[in-house]
Amino acid sequence: MTDPTLGGTGVGPGTGGAHAISADQVSVSHGGSSAFADDRPQVEDRSVGELIGEVTGDLSKLMRQELELAKVELKAEGAKAGKGAGMLAGAGVAGHLMLVFLSLTIMFALDQIMPMAWAALIVTALWGIIAAVLAARGKAELKKVNPKPERTVETLKEDVQWAKTRSS
Repeated sequence: MTDPTLGGTGVGPGTGGAHAISADQVSVSHGGSSAFADDRPQVEDRSVGELIGEVTGDLSKLMRQELELAKVELKAEGAKAGKGAGMLAGAGVAGHLMLVFLSLTIMFALDQIMPMAWAALIVTALWGIIAAVLAARGKAELKKVNPKPERTVETLKEDVQWAKTRSS
């Protein structure tokens, strides 16, 4: 599958990426032989530096292709997330309007048994109590949050320790 956004590399969503294909999984019909059998570079006549340079170039190309694939996938997922976020925002607006009209309904129902000012005051007090309870619970939850990424810090320390033992 060729993805035009990747410059025709053959790496794209649904292909599994370049890293998921091994030499024995790919075979192109050229008179019954695999594409790798005919297209293997001759290494006997080349220096180690040339071979390392070629491998480095191939790895760079692979990394660029993988990054491009990640960009394409993230862009598609971002579009889905944006659509979902928009729908949630619309639901939030609709829910807010529902609460406003529910409050008005309660206020007008209470108006049947007491003056409108008292009905409005009761509805306002109910919303004040709800707001206070939610604020207190939210504050308590925020106190539990640890902004320091403990696992990341620990693994970074392990990586530094590993690198020190390798360099000595």
